[in-house]
Amino acid sequence: MENHTLTHEFPEYEVKIRNLKASDETFKKLYVNYEEVNALIAHYEDGGENHTTDEHLTDLRKKRVHLKDEIYAVLNRH
Repeated sequence: MENHTLTHEFPEYEVKIRNLKASDETFKKLYVNYEEVNALIAHYEDGGENHTTDEHLTDLRKKRVHLKDEIYAVLNRH
């Protein structure tokens, strides 16, 4: 399984991510949503107890990319 944590995806923004999580409620919600989607994907990819369809997994991956794009935009604005 690939590592898709935000600090792995954007290591150059590690401090900014930590600061925004603490100070920006909108960013914190995006971050939490990203981490939840990422954890679900990891669970399904690892062959977790609950299985899902390929379509659902693809939708989750698309959502993760969309969230990552939104987060990147916020990181570049601050």
